Amino acid sequence: MQRPPLDAEQLRRSVVDSPELSFFSRIDVVESTGSTNADLIALAADPDADHVVLLAETQVQGRGRHARPWVSPPRAQLAMSLLVRLPGIGPASLAWLALLTGIAVVDALRTTAGVAAELKWPNDVLIEGRKVAGILAEVASGAGSGAPAVVIGLGLNVSLTEDELPVPHATSLTIAGARESDRTVLVRSLLTEFARRFTAWRDADWATDELAAAYRERCATIGTEVRAELPGGRTLTGVAAGIDDYGRLLIGDQAVSAGDVTHLRAQY
Repeated sequence: MQRPPLDAEQLRRSVVDSPELSFFSRIDVVESTGSTNADLIALAADPDADHVVLLAETQVQGRGRHARPWVSPPRAQLAMSLLVRLPGIGPASLAWLALLTGIAVVDALRTTAGVAAELKWPNDVLIEGRKVAGILAEVASGAGSGAPAVVIGLGLNVSLTEDELPVPHATSLTIAGARESDRTVLVRSLLTEFARRFTAWRDADWATDELAAAYRERCATIGTEVRAELPGGRTLTGVAAGIDDYGRLLIGDQAVSAGDVTHLRAQY
């Protein structure tokens, strides 16, 4: 299969030429790296590094939540990380950055790729119940400016075939019949949506009311019977009633802040 490279020069120029992407200080593309998240966490030791994007054509040590491997053939997915600093944000609001990223991914895929993307709490993106993208946010240790520095990683399956999928419940934009699979176009759309959401959140002094409403509207987990595997080995089963103001999943009368969630069946 022919898989063209990202147009690195176009993406670099867009920081200057595109009003929508001037939010970013730089967009870098490398042929191969271990982990784009690890690279930007290291970069965060420079207090001037902010609003930086790194993409890799191949990621040999990619990982998702709980250090699970995230692999794909070269140029078959988007492996992208963003470094942002959040001056003045409260600790309780910081977790919303990953959820904001999920909203941005869903909106970009709906508008640009023409697919019915949805969110599975907390940070997975689904098409028809199959995972097409995952998001991993990590607090960087080198926040020298005093503002929290966070690296958000995104892995998006673009042109993988059924035989190339890492697990049966995954999918790709190609398999889902997306009208757009040019990865450079998708990057621009994803970054535009992220910049718009992040700017509005920052300008609202990190208030989460609007984010919470947008997340709930796009979340397929709400109203579904789920099984949550919680830290410590505990399992909780029940109907996901909603998402609270802290971004936690409400299952019955319990608020879940971390765990692996499996959709069991929809409630009608």
